[in-house]
Amino acid sequence: MDNQSNTNGHQVWFITGASKGFGLELVGQLLGLGHRVAATSRNVAELRRAVGTEPANFLPLAVELGREASVGEAIRATVEQFGQIDVVVNNAGYGQLGSLEELTDDEAQANFDVNVFGTLNVIRQVMPQLRKQQSGHIINVSSIAGILGGFPGWGVYCATKFAVEGLSEALAAEVAPFGVNVTVVAPGYFRTNFLKSGSIRLATDKLAEYALVRQSEAYHDQLQRDNTQPGDPAKAATALIELAATPNPPLHLLLGQDAYDLANMKIKSLQNDMAQWKALGLSTGFAASATA
Repeated sequence: MDNQSNTNGHQVWFITGASKGFGLELVGQLLGLGHRVAATSRNVAELRRAVGTEPANFLPLAVELGREASVGEAIRATVEQFGQIDVVVNNAGYGQLGSLEELTDDEAQANFDVNVFGTLNVIRQVMPQLRKQQSGHIINVSSIAGILGGFPGWGVYCATKFAVEGLSEALAAEVAPFGVNVTVVAPGYFRTNFLKSGSIRLATDKLAEYALVRQSEAYHDQLQRDNTQPGDPAKAATALIELAATPNPPLHLLLGQDAYDLANMKIKSLQNDMAQWKALGLSTGFAASATA
């Protein structure tokens, strides 16, 4: 079935990380438009309080994204309640700040567990339903930090988002034969609570030598205090709703002027390196066989 051919044009959405930020804004707009929404959070009571009302088209779910069984239960509950799933938004995630030398395996693993393996768990559990339907749209929320990695102190977080970009591209190729679309969304800075405590974690053991990392921590703390991020989360949610109504959605969607500027910087840097070092790079092939 086509994403746009549901009853009254309304879709069934499954959204992770829905109790704050992008996820919460998206849930509110979707419910206001009459879409059916299954929304997940680790704390379902917090989710209910954040949404404020609980109409018949809303299904709040307590989910541990790191536990595949928990994710599977949520997918089954959504299908039982609404009969199908049209749009999946892998939005849950948090930021990890700290130099690569400072961060422990446990700190790095925890960030991957949520940002990457949580997304993989949802994909694995929802794909049987989407294959059965022969339709669906998976939207994976990445970051401009999944395209450009040159941010001191954000190495592990960037690595998780680079992973989301890569797995999304592979997923798109794998599921296209089933009529399923994939879009990976790379936002820039938006005025959400992403930079607040609970959505961002700092290294437990800090090294004084990493002055650039400490500067980055101070900058992002001030950015959150001043609330001067350029992106409007309400407009971002509206953009995702428009994206999901598009018959042929893109594989990549960047959100925000800053995201576009940084992506262009990355493309130019890559092209410059390719051009400057082309001779050395091409010197690694086998020599052409001499003709008689």
